[in-house]
Amino acid sequence: MTQRITFIGFGEAATAFVDGWTDVPDIRAFDIKTGDEAQRPTLLSRYQEHGVAGRLSVKDAVTDADMVFCTVTADQAPVAAQAAAPYLKQGALWFDMNSCAPSSKRQAAETIEAAGARYVDVAVMAPVYPQQNLAPLLLAGPHAAEAEQLLKALPMSPTVVEGPVGSASSIKMIRSIMMKGMEALTAECVLAAVNAGVDEAVLSSLGKSYPGIDWPFQAAYNLERSLVHGVRRAAEMREVAKTVTDLGFPSDMATATVVWQERLGAVERDKELDLEAADYRTIVADITPGLRHKD
Repeated sequence: MTQRITFIGFGEAATAFVDGWTDVPDIRAFDIKTGDEAQRPTLLSRYQEHGVAGRLSVKDAVTDADMVFCTVTADQAPVAAQAAAPYLKQGALWFDMNSCAPSSKRQAAETIEAAGARYVDVAVMAPVYPQQNLAPLLLAGPHAAEAEQLLKALPMSPTVVEGPVGSASSIKMIRSIMMKGMEALTAECVLAAVNAGVDEAVLSSLGKSYPGIDWPFQAAYNLERSLVHGVRRAAEMREVAKTVTDLGFPSDMATATVVWQERLGAVERDKELDLEAADYRTIVADITPGLRHKD
């Protein structure tokens, strides 16, 4: 039986999944940005480009949908659940694929389950490119086992994590302390090293301490990730900080990472670079004026 699928939020993750599927005929999408007249043409064009039926309201998007993939920004996940809940089909599966604290996921789950739909905690455990729909997913919650089979049929690459809603997101959130934190540390370290003229010595020393890592390449890669995705990563790291705080611990590192990711995502740059091809020195030269203290 064909599953009617809806995406709430139609950015990088949603388009990657859709483009990876080859035989899913009934896909709808709604993105809150269509409410902005300036952004609406871009979204409508994106729907057409990726072969989905765009909708101008969340009601029209989710009504009669069997599977709803929520791929909004981390801070909007509970808001999206609240907006969609009154219109969800009884028994519909709500895949919360957002990078949220377990407590945020549980809040959204209560909203979805109260409406008679079924909530699944999903953690996307790798960048959606180049793997697209086959990026590894972790699923948790009471409906995870049934959801796993449906996702595999699309196809996708899910693995069930034992435990209640929040179990999958806990793994991703806590891992992000290190993964996104390394990006922030890279930015601060390499910016200082290049501008002090000691980057070769610093990266060489790091190579001796952490053999197996190509530090010049890794520095460029980490900078590119934050410059392109920093604003979204900052939103995720706020949820990471919330995760740590909810566990009763200080979240100083996660909070500092929020600052760096947001700073890099919004930095004023001198020129357009092919960031994926640029070396770390070129990237640093480009962003240094926008990051240096002005006082």
